[in-house]
Amino acid sequence: MNATMVEVSRRLRVPAELERLADVRAAVREVARACAAPVTCMDDLVQAVDEAVTNVIVHGYRGEPGTIDLTAELVGDDIVVTIEDRAPAFDPTAIPSPDLTIPPHRRRPGGMGIHLMRLAMDSVEHRPRPGGGNILTLTRSRVAKAQAKEG
Repeated sequence: MNATMVEVSRRLRVPAELERLADVRAAVREVARACAAPVTCMDDLVQAVDEAVTNVIVHGYRGEPGTIDLTAELVGDDIVVTIEDRAPAFDPTAIPSPDLTIPPHRRRPGGMGIHLMRLAMDSVEHRPRPGGGNILTLTRSRVAKAQAKEG
């Protein structure tokens, strides 16, 4: 237990518009910096959240009006980002991993963003939002992955 640990949390609601991705990335960076996350952790978080929110805007809302609620917070040694929307239900964790043995120019388009999101995070969890929509929870330890496996 660390008596000097400060609660770090940021909430943000944005319209489902690609122009608002900069606000989302800034909120994630703000939380990562506030809890002294290493640059690699911050980069992984920003990439994964950017991919997830872009998918909600482009494939979920499909140009229709909507909102995205984002919460980023430090929970123990983990930075947990929760993304909530009211778009049609879609579970990215159900998408199979791409077959990386197939050359990129022969693969069907799409799916790489979800694959990269999985690689960058320690966990990716989806659940339906009560009343419709999605809740996606992305978790990344701020402790270096090599250190996290020790002990």
